[in-house]
Parts: sequence; C-alpha cells; structure tokens
Amino acid sequence: MRRRGPGLRLRITLLTTALVAVVSAVLLFLGWTLVGRVFDSSPSFPSGSQVTVDGVNVDVTVLTNALTAAARKDLLQAGLIAFACMVVAAAVLAWTFTGRVLKPLHDVTGAARRLSAESLGARLRLEGPRDEVAELADTFDAMLDRLEAAFDSQRRFVANASHELRTPLSVVRTELDVTLSDPDADVEELRRMAGVVRAAGERAEQLVSALLLLARTDGVGLAVREPVDLSAVVESAWKAVRAEAEARNLRTVFRCVPALAVGDPALLERIAGNLLENAVRHNHLGGWIETVVETGPQWSLLRVSSSGALIPPDRVEELFEPFRRGVKDRTSQSGTGLGLSIVRAAVAAHGGFAQAVAVPTGGLSVTVHLPVAPR
Repeated sequence: MRRRGPGLRLRITLLTTALVAVVSAVLLFLGWTLVGRVFDSSPSFPSGSQVTVDGVNVDVTVLTNALTAAARKDLLQAGLIAFACMVVAAAVLAWTFTGRVLKPLHDVTGAARRLSAESLGARLRLEGPRDEVAELADTFDAMLDRLEAAFDSQRRFVANASHELRTPLSVVRTELDVTLSDPDADVEELRRMAGVVRAAGERAEQLVSALLLLARTDGVGLAVREPVDLSAVVESAWKAVRAEAEARNLRTVFRCVPALAVGDPALLERIAGNLLENAVRHNHLGGWIETVVETGPQWSLLRVSSSGALIPPDRVEELFEPFRRGVKDRTSQSGTGLGLSIVRAAVAAHGGFAQAVAVPTGGLSVTVHLPVAPR
C-alpha cells in the first residue's frame, strides 16, 4: 500500500506557520539592525571624550557601545517572545480556520465513502458563497445525477432484457411440456412443436445478436474507418426489407445522392437497415416511406420518414431506449425493441448524432448526421 503524506489541513497549517515565522524573523532582524544604525547615527564626540554616569567617568565610545548592545538585547528578548507568540498564534488560527474552510471537502469525502448503488439519491447541496469548494460540491452532485441516471438505465435494461429472453424460453418450455405430456402425440404434433420451438429460438437468437451489437457499439470506438457512400448503404439495406414492404403495399420514395461518410461499412449498413426495418414494420398497410440522403460541408445526412401510429412529441425520445416498440412497450410481435438504441449507439461511435421527430399525421422521422469523409 502506498504511504500517504500529511493531510491537506496539516500542510496548510505548516505552510502558514512557516510563512509567519519567516516574516517575523525578518522583521526581528530588521529591528535589530535598525537599533544599531540609530545609535551609529547619533552625534559623535571628540576622541577621548568622557561623560559622567552615576558619578563615574565613562568614555563616550564605551557608553555608546554599551547602550547599543543593551538596546539590541532588550529588542531581541522582546522580539523572541513576540516571535514565539506569533508562531503559536498563527499555527492555532491556521489549524482552526483551515478546518472550517475544508469542512465542505470532508462532507464531499464522507458522501463519497457512503456512496453505493442504493444511496445514489444523496446530494450535498452545499450552501454559502460560490467559491471553489462550492463548485467542487456542485460538480460532485452533477456526477451523482449522471451516475444515478446510468444505474437506473442499467437496471431497466437488465430487467427488460431478462423479460425479453424469458419469453421465448417460456414458450419453448411450455411447448415441450405440453407435447411430452401427451402420450398420443403424432408426427404432425411433433412437427408443430418443433416449428414453435424453432421460431422461439430464432427470436432469442435475434435478441442476443442485437444485445451483442449494442454492447459492441455503445461507447466503443470503431475498428474500421473508411469512406462509405450512404446511398449505396441504403440501397443494400433496402434489399433486405423490400419484399416485406411490397407485401404491406407501402409507397416508397428515395431521394438519395452520393454522400460519403467515414466509418465502418457494416455498422453503417446496420444503421440504415434498422431505420428501414422500423419504417416498414411500424407502418400502416398502404402507408408511405421516404428516404433522403444528402451531403453538406461537415455532415452527411440520412433521413428515414414513414407513416404510422400517432406518437406524442414528448415520448419521441423514449423510442431510443432499449425494448421500446412504437408508442406501446412489447406490443409488436416482430423485432427486438433495440433498433433505435443500436442506431443511436452506432451513430455516436461514428462521431455523429441521431434525432427523431413525430410526423404530425402519424409516424416517425429519424435523421442521422455522420461526419463527411475528406475528399
């Protein structure tokens, strides 16, 4: 264990005391020197002059030296006493006032020691002058706000992931129990059971793959960075959902121009694929989808808008949370509820940002901004 030095309070006290001691010593030395100069600058008498002191004749030079030495001695004695008193007083006052000044820091330290996942709601809320200590306390409170939000988001994510994974597993177990408990189950029944189990397994596999992709993109840098044409990415991603869109009789409009962005081609295609899948699966029969790709001086833009259910504007941001499907949670029979969460995480990994707005007539418009590739 690394050995720690003296605490901040002790160091400030020692420093203050040392400064007072040095200043007092300098003042004492100056006083001692000044006394000698005062006597040296007194009127001079002819050599050999004498004065009478208590009836005794004394040489003037001897008398002057004696008076100078006596004055210096008295000054030194009084100065040393004052020096000791000043040093002691400085140490006591520095220790006392430093303790009061550093008390908010002790409060911050105590709050940090008491901090745990169950006590993230505690705040310092320091009152008083807005000095450096108050700024530190405010910064600590802001950090606790972020930590509490992160822990709450993690709890919700774990709970939702557990629920989503438990659903297909429960389906598998129920089908197996029902089929195995039926002694008259024939081949057709077993095939039906196998089909249900396979569908549940595919759903669990999709969910696990989405979770892994979200974990790989959330807060992690890119392993591949190269210029990618967003128009080509959209074209490739559309092939995967085109048949489903035609089955739902959706009207599609593509206004795409070549737009280069810097990033991972696979992740960029996943971004476009998730946006188009959401636009298809959360749309009305006979609805519409509009896809726009543009380029600018700093950002390349990808926007996917579609018709659908009415979404309150104040709930649009919730759609980027994990396991949100439209305006109702877990109501869709397709997808994992991680599409927009993966989009935001992947876009952030590319150094861009994603925004969404509700379409007034129903539906959603999601816009992705990605850094432009240098030409």
